[in-house]
Amino acid sequence: MRFLHTADWHVGKTLKGHSRLDEQREVLREIVRIAREQEVDAVLVAGDLYDTAAPSAPAQQLVVQALMALAGTGAQVIVIAGNHDHAATLDAYRPFAGAAGVTLVGSVRSAEQGGVVDFTSRSGENATLAVLPFLSQRYAVRAAELVANSPAENTGAYDQLLRDILGSLTGGFRTDAVNLVMAHLTVLNGTFGGGERTAQSIFEYAVPAAIFPADAHYVALGHLHRRQKMAAPSPVHYSGAPLAVDFGEQENTPVVCLVEATPTTPARVTDIPIKAGRRLRTLRGTVDELSGLAGTVGDDFLRVWVREPARAGLREEVTDLLPNALEVRIDPDFATPVTGSRPSSGPGVERSPSELFREYCATRAVADPRLDALFARLHDRVTEGSSAGPSSEAGGA
Repeated sequence: MRFLHTADWHVGKTLKGHSRLDEQREVLREIVRIAREQEVDAVLVAGDLYDTAAPSAPAQQLVVQALMALAGTGAQVIVIAGNHDHAATLDAYRPFAGAAGVTLVGSVRSAEQGGVVDFTSRSGENATLAVLPFLSQRYAVRAAELVANSPAENTGAYDQLLRDILGSLTGGFRTDAVNLVMAHLTVLNGTFGGGERTAQSIFEYAVPAAIFPADAHYVALGHLHRRQKMAAPSPVHYSGAPLAVDFGEQENTPVVCLVEATPTTPARVTDIPIKAGRRLRTLRGTVDELSGLAGTVGDDFLRVWVREPARAGLREEVTDLLPNALEVRIDPDFATPVTGSRPSSGPGVERSPSELFREYCATRAVADPRLDALFARLHDRVTEGSSAGPSSEAGGA
């Protein structure tokens, strides 16, 4: 049996206000091509199809087209909801998706109601897949009671509730089938990719890898965006995101996991690189140094940290040199640290507004005479207007 494991597409995600839908389309086309070339029996998508629970129409269209194209390769396509997805919406589309050969699982279900998916490979081998969509702490008890059919008495720990659910879903694992688990969650000691939603990745949501059964041939995880294998009694893998969603993920290597397994042999995992999508890079230097790098960046999206004092027009100078710079800031290692102490030149009432503004700029490592002149002109205009107002009104009375 051969299958692909992918997750964390985050379709609809923008970067510094820049749409990446075209890149996401190319990435998904590449995943479809890999599924076709490798003649996989199944494609497991472990959550976070979208970047938001209310995706745009173009984002939804792209995901639907990708899932249908994957099903068109002859593979079983099984998808679970992640913390960025709207679980109820995925469940609502189950009948339509099922007719197209795609299994959607938005919320936690009992084995009999769709929490376990059975399928057969092209060669006739059987597979049993236990699916666990993202489960917030708010609904953990309710889901545990639904699946296990008994109250989770005095078990306040999130990981215990997930153990109960997984125990119920994997209780039917067989020795004559390839036994699989797919889940969207945080495993303790996992390495963050850099773009995850922190509020739903912190330790309160983390579970030990030991919650997965030892007789699972493979555990396909989503949520952490870095490709990694977790230390566990069974093979537990995060596929990582196929496209870096933010500059915090610029060092990640995007892949999909090709997994081969039989009921009697361990899973063999091969990482297949995803080459579509534009690289994210961070550049540091003075304007002159950045000018020397301009010919080396290609079409990469850039975050630029300038190692010069801030001044009027600095951003425009950088973007003229580097048109793909989506973010331009003063390098935090270069900027003068902000202190809470008051300037030593005397009480504020004894200094002019221009002096106060200049001192404020100094605390932000901004030294630009043009900015001082601009402030002076604006200040003069405001004060002249306020002083002229009463006189004009008096003259017209």
